[in-house]
Amino acid sequence: MKLEKYGWNQYIEKCSLTLNHDQSFGRVFSEYKGQYKLMTEQGSYLAEVTGKFRHQANGREDFPAVGDWVVCRERPSEHKAAIDRVLPRFSKFSRKAAGSTTVEQIVAANIDTAFLVMALNHDFNVRRLERYLTMAWDSGANPVVLLSKADLCADLDAKVASVQEVAFGVPIITISAIADTGKEQLGAYLGEGKTVVFLGSSGVGKSTMTNWLCGEIIQKVNAARADDDRGRHTTTSRELIVLPNGGVIIDTPGMRELQLWTASEDSLDHSFTDIETLAARCRFRDCSHQNEPGCAVQEVLNTGALSQSRYDSYLKLQRELAFIRRKNNVQERLKEKARWKKIHKAIRKKHE
Repeated sequence: MKLEKYGWNQYIEKCSLTLNHDQSFGRVFSEYKGQYKLMTEQGSYLAEVTGKFRHQANGREDFPAVGDWVVCRERPSEHKAAIDRVLPRFSKFSRKAAGSTTVEQIVAANIDTAFLVMALNHDFNVRRLERYLTMAWDSGANPVVLLSKADLCADLDAKVASVQEVAFGVPIITISAIADTGKEQLGAYLGEGKTVVFLGSSGVGKSTMTNWLCGEIIQKVNAARADDDRGRHTTTSRELIVLPNGGVIIDTPGMRELQLWTASEDSLDHSFTDIETLAARCRFRDCSHQNEPGCAVQEVLNTGALSQSRYDSYLKLQRELAFIRRKNNVQERLKEKARWKKIHKAIRKKHE
C-alpha cells in the first residue's frame, strides 16, 4: 500500500531524509509498553526502537508516538522491524501525563485536524471545551468542534450558540451517527494524505463515529450509563485507522484528566480572543484586572456581557500554564544534567 494511504503528505516530504539501502519509512499505528505496530509500504510489523535510539533518547517525548513517521529496518521473515529514528513532527497534541509527575504524554502526532468532540447531552461543558481549544491551538493542528448525538438534544440552537461564544473562528459541526447527519461536512477534512484525531471525554461517540465513517464496525462501542447518561470507556488505547476512501483517523480513549503540558501565549489568545481584546483597552498596560481604574475587563464583567465563569476559566488556565512552565524549567535543567553525565561517562569508557 502506498504511504499516502497512511497519511504521507507534503510536510513529511519536506524532511528530505536519505535512507540507507536497508531502511524504509513507516508510520506508528499503535503503541503498547514500548512495542509498536508499524505500517510500511510492505505491510505491518511489530517494532521496537534500537538500543542506540534508546540510549540517545532524553525523555519520554523522544520515543515514537501514535501518528509518528519513522525510519526503520524491516525483517519480513520475522514480521518485525527496528526503529532507527523518528522524523520531525509537524504537529502534536500533548497533555501532562496523568499522575503527580510532570511528564509529557503525546496523544497524537502529525495530525492535520483535531476534532474536539462534545456530546449534546450531560457531557456538554463549555469550560472543558475552552481547555481543549487552548491545547488544540498549541498543537499545530486545526481545531474543529464536533457536537455529537444531535438526535438527543432538545435545545440544539442554544447549545450551538454557547459554543460559538467561546470557539472564535473555529468550525462547529453538529452530527448524529444514529440519524446519519453531518457526515458530508466532515468530508473536507478527510482524504488521502490527511490525518485527523478524535479528542473528547468517554462516551461522546468517538468510536461510534469511527465505525460510521468506516462503514463497518471497527471499534467496540458501549452504551452510556442509563442512570446519568455518562460515557463508559470503549477505546482503551490510541490507534490509527485507515479510512476506505483515503485518509486516516486516530481514535483515542476518553480523557478523564486534561492538564496542560505547554501552551503559548498565542494559543491562549486564540481561545480567549474576547478577553485579550478587552485587556488591550484597559487604561494601564500592566492592568491586573482587579481594582485598577479604567479596567475594561472589570467594566464588562460588571455589565454581564462577559460571564464570570469564562473569566475564571481564563485565569485558571493562565495559572496552570505558569505552574507547568516553572516545573518544565526544572525538568529541562535535570535533563541537561543527565545528558552531560551520559556524555562524560561515554568519554571515560572510551579512554579506559
